[in-house]
Amino acid sequence: MRRSPHGTGDGLRPASEPDGERDSLQRFLFEKAHVRGELVRLDEAWREVLRRRDYPPSVREVLGDLMAACALLAATLKIQGGELVLQIQGGGPVTLLVVECRADLTLRATARFEPDLAGLEERATLRALTAGGQCAITIDPGPGRQAYQGVVSLRGATAAEALEEYMARSEQIETRFWLAADGQRAAGLLLQRLPDHGGKATADADDDLWNRVTVLGHTLTREELLELPGRDILRRLFHDEELRVFESLPVRFACRCSRETVAGIIRMVGREEVEAVLAERGSIEIACEFCAVGYTFDREQALTALADRSASTPPPATSSG
Repeated sequence: MRRSPHGTGDGLRPASEPDGERDSLQRFLFEKAHVRGELVRLDEAWREVLRRRDYPPSVREVLGDLMAACALLAATLKIQGGELVLQIQGGGPVTLLVVECRADLTLRATARFEPDLAGLEERATLRALTAGGQCAITIDPGPGRQAYQGVVSLRGATAAEALEEYMARSEQIETRFWLAADGQRAAGLLLQRLPDHGGKATADADDDLWNRVTVLGHTLTREELLELPGRDILRRLFHDEELRVFESLPVRFACRCSRETVAGIIRMVGREEVEAVLAERGSIEIACEFCAVGYTFDREQALTALADRSASTPPPATSSG
């Protein structure tokens, strides 16, 4: 069991990176075992999140880890027309972390945190940021199909450890994550051991493969995960294994807030509170927590939104957009 010694020149970053390696998700399978994997790399998609809100380094890195993980998890599911929502509710100083990934691999992410994060390390763990929190994953398979949500208490110090615990306890699927994020990029590697077909292994099954590839995965450094193209990571880690690598898929940032969804939120708030805000301020201003776009409703527009019962009202959400 060994990693490939072949590098990419001086330092980790290759001299030139193909455009197809940026903002992409790569699926792969190990031929002789029921083990699948995915690599995701978020470049512009992650920087779009950071442009819209100023996150402290500790919050930024954990949110980036979760954004990469959400894309990896969504890609393992059949959610045509639907979405996966990954949510961490914490006891402070970070009270909420939310990432949403749709079936087309468009993502958005946000975090709520207390103003004073003094005393926390720059790379504070998820446990330190969200003491006593919960991890919830909501899977919406799409129109006409029932949504599912799993909620477990938050275990593990890091986002990777917490999600591995979630998958083991809620989904009963052995899953390993390697996640990293900085101010320019978020990236992740997922390995998942699938049940044997019919509960039986095939004649040529490699029973030790899961152990080998997870050990090799643990040799991947944070710097390599952030800097190396996916094809180089796969070659370095798994060059001795029989891999089937699929065509990469594009990943991008996209927010779906609109004036109509904000009007729905006004209806959810109710007339009494809306009237109180209008009396005090003369208008209602709501900014989307995901993309920071602001929406203003004057008195007439707000009252019209309250009265418009024909419009669909969005379900309670974690954001105002």
